[in-house]
Amino acid sequence: MGRAGGFPFDHSGGEEILALWNRLWESRWTRLGLQVAAVVIALGILVAGAWGFYRVRESRGLAALAAATALLPSDGLPATPVARDRAIKAFEGVLTDYPRLSAAPQAAYQLGNLKYTAGRYNEARAAFALALSRGASGTAATMAGMGIGYAWEAEKKYAEAAAAYQAVASHLGPRDFLFEEAVSAEARAQEQAGKPAVALELYQRLLRDVPDSRQAEDLRNRVANLKSRTGAAKQ
Repeated sequence: MGRAGGFPFDHSGGEEILALWNRLWESRWTRLGLQVAAVVIALGILVAGAWGFYRVRESRGLAALAAATALLPSDGLPATPVARDRAIKAFEGVLTDYPRLSAAPQAAYQLGNLKYTAGRYNEARAAFALALSRGASGTAATMAGMGIGYAWEAEKKYAEAAAAYQAVASHLGPRDFLFEEAVSAEARAQEQAGKPAVALELYQRLLRDVPDSRQAEDLRNRVANLKSRTGAAKQ
């Protein structure tokens, strides 16, 4: 039977296409390609799902961190032990419930500060160390490292404090934030640890590296004092 318009319908073209499709479908490479495509699609769905889950968790974690931070007064740490303990629990909850939170270093650092003011120095060091292990960098890493030193020093473990301060100072240059504080703190700890000669070298280093320091006069006085002490010791 012809089509409208008088043109005959040619079945041969359709049969050829069907035969080509069958050959392609029976081809090992075609089946392999389809299998690979299915795997890629499945992986794409999984990645999209995982990313969506991560974003939800991240959003909730940041909200929890904001709520914990809101417990801190804008001008410093909580004024009462009760308020401080409430804040400690809040930051601990953030780190426990959202261990993969991108802002975990900030949460751990704040927790370290709170535990330091509570006199829980060992726990404070652990929190500062957690901030470093979770990826704190730049100024945040410097401050966390200094926190570890302060916690050792508060326990009068001066050798450990000096080592912590030295670790911080080793990554800083004279123009970097907290360079003076790190070297001064190391010198102070070395002096307390019974190593005045080492402390003297550190104070002299500060005067060389930062000649315009606001602490210059105090540093010169410390150098003079230590020189007299180490000179008396040599005699």
